[in-house]
Amino acid sequence: MARMIDLIRKSGVSATVMQAAARGALLIPADEMIEILVHLANHNKIFGAQARMRLAEWDLKSAVAVASNPKSPEEVLRYMAAEENLRPGLLPALLENPAVPEESLAKLARTGSRDVVKVIGESARLAQSAKIRQSLGDNPNCSEAVAIAMSDKPAPANAPIAPEAPAAAPAADGDEGSTSAQVEQASVGDPEADEQVAAFIAEHASEIAAEGNKPFQPVGGMDTLEAVPAPEPSVPEAAVVARAGQSGAATAAQPHKAYHARQQEGAKRDSTLQKIAKLDIKGRIQLAMKGSKEERSILIRDGTKLVALAVLDSPKITDGEVEGFASQKNVLEAVLRGIPMKRRFAKHYPVIRNLVFNPRTPIDLSLGLMKNLLVNDLKNLSGNKEVSDTIRKLALKMFKQKIEPGKHGG
Repeated sequence: MARMIDLIRKSGVSATVMQAAARGALLIPADEMIEILVHLANHNKIFGAQARMRLAEWDLKSAVAVASNPKSPEEVLRYMAAEENLRPGLLPALLENPAVPEESLAKLARTGSRDVVKVIGESARLAQSAKIRQSLGDNPNCSEAVAIAMSDKPAPANAPIAPEAPAAAPAADGDEGSTSAQVEQASVGDPEADEQVAAFIAEHASEIAAEGNKPFQPVGGMDTLEAVPAPEPSVPEAAVVARAGQSGAATAAQPHKAYHARQQEGAKRDSTLQKIAKLDIKGRIQLAMKGSKEERSILIRDGTKLVALAVLDSPKITDGEVEGFASQKNVLEAVLRGIPMKRRFAKHYPVIRNLVFNPRTPIDLSLGLMKNLLVNDLKNLSGNKEVSDTIRKLALKMFKQKIEPGKHGG
């Protein structure tokens, strides 16, 4: 019986199965699932971005088992060792695995970060490969301590592993190990935003420390964020529309155009998700305050409260975005409470209306905001079955008071 990876290579499965594969949702062994995801990431334009995102969040324990297995496919090991895909938690296993190509590790040694240089410099693989040693020596992040280790001399007790960069956020511990430096470069030239980020991080330093290296985990789960491609329309469906009086060729082409446009949008969003998944808390806070509208739309759902609240502090955020956030049912309660705490948003009527109509908004907050609603909105709220009975009943009472003030004036 053919393995699933062989069927996928031959395009011998349906689009539904391919979609499940890109999500890592097939009921097959983890090593084969990772092999499929790597294949999609490297060779499939439609599902590649989604597969890369899934690999970035894959369970570390089973990923380490694959990274350390000499029998793992070379394509998988090369993918894991590539700098753009590297999860720091996998690096020790990759270095110990003799099946990982020397050139992959040499390239990583030449361009890797200080943390990567440190791990390579302490590995047994370094002593076995002149090529890796030479590449590491060419890396500007190679410190005196690593250079001494490469020359087989004892390192002084006080030899630093790498010089500290004064403006860079410290690397997070754990398997992701990403730092806020990844977003700093994208925001150069915005001193106002830099000051606001620094002030926010300083104000919440103790809370950030308490969160540790909490990874990105959106409220509602990752699946609700991933852009799922819609099924491509079949020829019979297009023919039905054609018989309605339109040109068959044009009608068949239009749904396919829309489909591919959605695919491109999905790939872009998955790329953003992959970027976010690699960031530590400080990095996500910086991106929340300095990033794009799309990045804010994702980070507002971050399960780490400080990251989500940082979105509301972004100098780039618009009233329209906040209107949308006020309606969302998949954000933290702290976000909904934080919106009216900002005077700018509290004065924007659509924001207040959306908060009251949102069934996830805490009842005490909705009760305090209802007095600001207009008559028609009170009427609509009284019939809204998504909100609580308490809200509906009070809305009806307030509606009647406003249309018949004489009878309810006390």
